[in-house]
Amino acid sequence: MRASQMQKGQTIKIDGKLYVIVDYHHVKLGKGGAVYQTKIKGLIDGLVQTVRLRSEENVEEAYLDKRTYEYLYSSGSEHVLMDTDTYDQITLDDDAFGDGQKYLKPNTQLQVSMYQGKPVIITLPNTVDMQVTDTHPEIKGATATNQNKPATLETGLVVQVPPFVKIGDILRVDTRTGEYITRVKE
Repeated sequence: MRASQMQKGQTIKIDGKLYVIVDYHHVKLGKGGAVYQTKIKGLIDGLVQTVRLRSEENVEEAYLDKRTYEYLYSSGSEHVLMDTDTYDQITLDDDAFGDGQKYLKPNTQLQVSMYQGKPVIITLPNTVDMQVTDTHPEIKGATATNQNKPATLETGLVVQVPPFVKIGDILRVDTRTGEYITRVKE
């Protein structure tokens, strides 16, 4: 594919490494031709870098196989996922999830992008619902000043919550920011 055909979010291969295009701009330099100032993020290491590509330059596009997996369970630092179509199971370590392992509950649906049969991107759902296992009791009159308190959820994740949240409540948490969104009514 030519550099002029690039799109944000597209996966490309440069020097044998996989990158996703974060942003690009068409820039006209003082001398010479125009180039695409391209910001790319490494899929394996997560490092963001900027490269310049001429519009006629060819870039190798990498096709990712996106599949839906269901999180089953964890054993130590290994996490077992099952393909919802074929029922095949794969085991991934903590590094594959990064901070995402704090949001893993059994039966959670995940999007796994594979390249040549190897998982490279694990996408969690935008929100998860989890039960509060520990928090300070409600303080009368604390609603007058909007003071949050820490709450420990069933996976060990600690989030800041409003003072009315109590043990046993189900909370919706944003997996992208790690912040409390709302209390879920049962």
